[in-house]
Amino acid sequence: MTSILVTGGTGTLGSLLTDRLRNNGHEVRVLSRHAQPYAVDLRKGMGLDRLDAAVEGVDVIVHCATSPRGGDDTAAGHLLSAAQRAQVPHLVYISIVGVDRVPLGYYGAKRRVEQLIERAGDSGGPGWTVLRTTQFHDLVLRLVSGAARLPVLPLPSGVSVQPIDTGEVADRLAELAVGAPACRVEDMGGPEVRTLDDLAGAYLRAAGRRRRILPVRMAGKAYAGFRAGGHLTPERAVGKVTFERFLEHRPK
Repeated sequence: MTSILVTGGTGTLGSLLTDRLRNNGHEVRVLSRHAQPYAVDLRKGMGLDRLDAAVEGVDVIVHCATSPRGGDDTAAGHLLSAAQRAQVPHLVYISIVGVDRVPLGYYGAKRRVEQLIERAGDSGGPGWTVLRTTQFHDLVLRLVSGAARLPVLPLPSGVSVQPIDTGEVADRLAELAVGAPACRVEDMGGPEVRTLDDLAGAYLRAAGRRRRILPVRMAGKAYAGFRAGGHLTPERAVGKVTFERFLEHRPK
């Protein structure tokens, strides 16, 4: 049995990963802002005394906690300091395909976390494994369903995505967590590269709704990076669950 700490263990991905690890017989600790007994806000540095208790004696940390509002690199700094003090052997980090190619603020923070983990490993910190994946089906659903609240459905024009099932990512992280540190492993992409317009149409059909899709051309370097496909990995289309299958089986 392996002792594993999952940060962000109450989130969409973290909760699925936690269930899989426990079902496989591992001891799992969950760290998040409100999870007892390890309620820690890594971004704000609140509850750091509980962080030391959370990492003490674990074999692996799987770092899923993240926020698009910023502070991922600060959070990782707190976590890595505690992991080094406790001499944790292995840290697994979930990142995003394209963090080194798309100049989006959130992506830049994820890349800085990767670099912090690499440098910590080089200086006697945890051995590390980094997995980058494409966007989750859940994210695409939030985007298109939110836009569909309007009389027309506005979407960035010329952008394709390669959404992947969160459960498949949880399965892969569970494998990596019980393996040896592997540094940067192969990227993990969804089964299909599809335009946002196409995916929005699939959502509207599944929801029985009618909206006119309005492509909107946007400015900025990040948008240009998405238009260029910097967030895609078609050569690593290893996912099996399509967006339509996700829509069919998601809780209503």
